[in-house]
Amino acid sequence: MIKKFSKSVFFFLTISLIVILVSCDPAKKYEKAEKDSINNYLEANSSKNFVQQESGLYYLEVTEGTGRQPVALDTVSVIYTGKFLNGNVFDSNVGGNQLVFATGEGTMLTGFEEGIMLMKEGGKATILVPSNLAYGTQGYYTIPGYTALLYDIELVKVAPGPNATKK
Repeated sequence: MIKKFSKSVFFFLTISLIVILVSCDPAKKYEKAEKDSINNYLEANSSKNFVQQESGLYYLEVTEGTGRQPVALDTVSVIYTGKFLNGNVFDSNVGGNQLVFATGEGTMLTGFEEGIMLMKEGGKATILVPSNLAYGTQGYYTIPGYTALLYDIELVKVAPGPNATKK
């Protein structure tokens, strides 16, 4: 009888533990922390008037460009600084070579490229990129997963690609 009772208790405890572990989704905790950090940043910088895009990217035009707005397969040259929301810089090419790439080829972070596609040549912008448009849940080197990123970008040049309309 005690053996049967012990087996029943052990079975109940095992099933309870499995249910508890399955119901505790650690990803939800990290997603909430990221959303909170984005909201805190936007609240602390409310005078900057970031515009949220449909994708979740936040865009702030600092200086409106007067040149061409890039389309898919245009080649762009940019100067940028990448920062965490606390202002710590993790990457920058200021004072170095411009970053040159063709848009729409998937070689850059989705959010970084989306922000550039909203700009015009000669313009400057700040973009806040949620992790789902950056390095996702896994992160990258010194950038942890579930980390929103800020980029200060200057779109120096837009060279028309094969999708350019002829005038």
